[in-house]
Amino acid sequence: MKLFRSCSNPGVLLAAIAFAMAGSARTLAAEPDGQAQSAALVAKMSLTEKVAQLQSGAPADPRLGIAAYDWWSEGLHGIARNGYATVFPQAIGLAASWDTALLQQVGTAVSTEARAKFNAIGAGKDHPRYAGLSIWSPNINIFRDPRWGRGQETYGEDPYLTGRLAVGFIQGIQGDDPAHPRAIATPKHFVVHSGPEPGRHGFDVDVSPHDLEATYLPAFRAAITEGKAGSVMCAYNALHGTPVCADDALLTTLLRHDWGFQGYVVSDCDAIDDMTRFHYFKSDNAQSSAAAVRAGTDLDCGTAYADLIDAVHKGYVDEPVLDTSLTRLFAARYRLGEWGGATDAYARIGMDQVDSPAHQQLALQAAIESMVLLKNDHDVLPLHKGMRLAVIGPNADTVETLEANYHGTASAPITPLQGLRERFGAQYISYAQGAPIAQGVPVPIPETALRNDASSLAGLRGEYFDRTDFNGSPAATRTDRVIDFDWDSVPPIHGLTANKYAVRWTGQLVPPGPGDYTLAIHVDRCFDCAGHDPVRLYVDGRKVIDDSGDDTHLQASLHFADTHPRAIRLELVHSGQDQGIRLQWLAPSQAQWAAADAAAKQADAIVAFVGLSPDVEGEELKVEVPGFNGGDRTDIGLPSTQQALLEHLAGGGKPLIVVLMSGSAVALNWAHDHADAILAAWYPGQSGGEAIARVLAGDDDPGGRLPVTFYHSVRDLPPFVSYAMQGRTYRYFAGTPLYAFGYGMSYTHFAYADPALSSTQIKAGDPLQISATVRNDGKRDGDEVVQVYLDAPGQPLAPCHALVGFQRVHLAAGESRRVRFELSPRLLSSVDAQGQRAVEAGHYRLFVGGGQPGYGVGVNADFTVTGHQALPR
Repeated sequence: MKLFRSCSNPGVLLAAIAFAMAGSARTLAAEPDGQAQSAALVAKMSLTEKVAQLQSGAPADPRLGIAAYDWWSEGLHGIARNGYATVFPQAIGLAASWDTALLQQVGTAVSTEARAKFNAIGAGKDHPRYAGLSIWSPNINIFRDPRWGRGQETYGEDPYLTGRLAVGFIQGIQGDDPAHPRAIATPKHFVVHSGPEPGRHGFDVDVSPHDLEATYLPAFRAAITEGKAGSVMCAYNALHGTPVCADDALLTTLLRHDWGFQGYVVSDCDAIDDMTRFHYFKSDNAQSSAAAVRAGTDLDCGTAYADLIDAVHKGYVDEPVLDTSLTRLFAARYRLGEWGGATDAYARIGMDQVDSPAHQQLALQAAIESMVLLKNDHDVLPLHKGMRLAVIGPNADTVETLEANYHGTASAPITPLQGLRERFGAQYISYAQGAPIAQGVPVPIPETALRNDASSLAGLRGEYFDRTDFNGSPAATRTDRVIDFDWDSVPPIHGLTANKYAVRWTGQLVPPGPGDYTLAIHVDRCFDCAGHDPVRLYVDGRKVIDDSGDDTHLQASLHFADTHPRAIRLELVHSGQDQGIRLQWLAPSQAQWAAADAAAKQADAIVAFVGLSPDVEGEELKVEVPGFNGGDRTDIGLPSTQQALLEHLAGGGKPLIVVLMSGSAVALNWAHDHADAILAAWYPGQSGGEAIARVLAGDDDPGGRLPVTFYHSVRDLPPFVSYAMQGRTYRYFAGTPLYAFGYGMSYTHFAYADPALSSTQIKAGDPLQISATVRNDGKRDGDEVVQVYLDAPGQPLAPCHALVGFQRVHLAAGESRRVRFELSPRLLSSVDAQGQRAVEAGHYRLFVGGGQPGYGVGVNADFTVTGHQALPR
């Protein structure tokens, strides 16, 4: 009966019967929505087969002609964890572009590369983890507090900006054919999820109805109703006592009934098991799984759904409920064309599309558009040709601060040091590391402290072997400037395989000064895999680190009495699935400062690369050092090691340009007062170094704008664990920020004039149009982000200001343009204490300008709304 009820017309019915008779998932051409094929296939499954297919690592089923398919693939800012891919700026950097068209282009590139990797395996073949077309991105949680380590994965703190960028990215991922998407996007984590990381598996959010509707839901609503996302990921946390992945009111009533969602819901990884182990929602996974699938969680990332067999037998859930979820899942696989066919328009996408020249150019464009100029006293920027520059700081020459987290492997990453050398000439650049990221956090040993024995070149001699030992001659030899490599699923050099090799580096370690040093080896360990890569480090012939893959012996403390070079040898045997290696250290601060002084002495200006790194902010990290806890921050200021470095450098009296590389807002209070210029570069992706150099040189205008508020201190913020919005983000913060949401400078300047409304009085429920003229009044071409904010005086719970429109425009010097915005009733609405959204009568003001009212030039326009119009959820 299930089969016949799913067929709505005779043609579909006949197709389903034909499929059932054929007995193979591959024998039926795809229908537009895949429902008929899916229902027919599910009708033939045993309970055991059904339960296996409800887990993210869905196995092959030869009896039914089903290939194995792992649903877990990542594409936050490029296809992740599956070898070479174009690595775009981290999501927070993409958000700083305020460019919806750019986000759609990036999404298109991501899904194109996903298709290329999918096609390389072949339709109808088994696809392992990270090689599929179900992409678990974007992360559209609201970055409500800068302490959250995963905020870097989001589009910032504003629900409207987040929603618009999400729609663009989702449309890029999925393409313009709903019946056959290029890939399926999965906005996450639904809903009200933004830290803290410690305890994330079991915390309960008690958020007000107003904050839920006004802040936490709008971006997801846009992703579903406008972006037409094919999937949604439910979050770890509970909401008002019910784990989200078991919340029928969210997953069925709101998502499917109110918003019309037609896709499938996947759990965050192990979230179903969390319901038992940490939420204590049910006493075992059979009951937790039953509750989740009944509520509408179709797919379990994990293995907890294996207990659904027991759940059915014990009557916790009826088998037809499983059939509903399976029908949604297989419908998605049919729409994706997993089993191929002569009409597959995507079948011709080949590996030449991965990190293609066009995608490389797009990554550079995205990085350039993400740059936000925060300060530029006395027009110290752009830098002039022929200037001698001291490049100093822990983020000046590291790959990890380009790639961030959830990343692919960049084939040719360009660090800031490399980008500046290329743009200004190596002869004009001096370099010193200067400091670690934070107290107790090792950083890669810089080129200045490594020497190749044979040639005295900076770096170490690397010998690469095509086997897992060091016998015989190496397959290749080269000098590696630094040991800071991301080799996730790729060979270290051409000609080697990605899964079996060994590397030996030899040369000299040259301490910059006497003192106590910590040498460390960082290996990005694969998780959920068997075996890890052993590493060994020798100094002056003595083995100081010997680790077999258990991560217990990866640091050594040494004292160097002088700067005499020490013989060094590092060995890596890649026999598992680990993802690269870094040779790191903690050096004495006085020695680091002396090297920085020597670099600065040769220069006309200092460019200091400071900030954070994915080693200290990120998802559930095992780091507890001053200012950081488990991936989150306890202090939003610049870490003390770097703050001391900046103050030391300023004592030399030379112009100081600070480049902030981070995934979140950093309270640069001292730099705000004392540095000559500040540029926020985020984690800028594979071409970040080139983009930074181009902007510092004035080749491109810094047109990015802040997607988050920069506060002065954690004292400005409510408790991190509170999800109440009062006092948070530009919408509800009553204080004075260090740098405001929407803020950003340019090398030119803009003026606004002639605001015009379609009407100065409208009825509640009617749309409103506003336009204004923006003019580039400077002598340089530049980008402006025109922003529209609504003030709703008289609405007691309304935000201070609410972003309701934006456009990024490029204007030549002296050029003017008329910009127009259509404001829907939803954009003109407010939310009451009960969470009801409506357009209310009253007097309103719109501001059109280059930032928020009070933080950017612009013009006002007033209008009146009459009547009352309730709006749907």
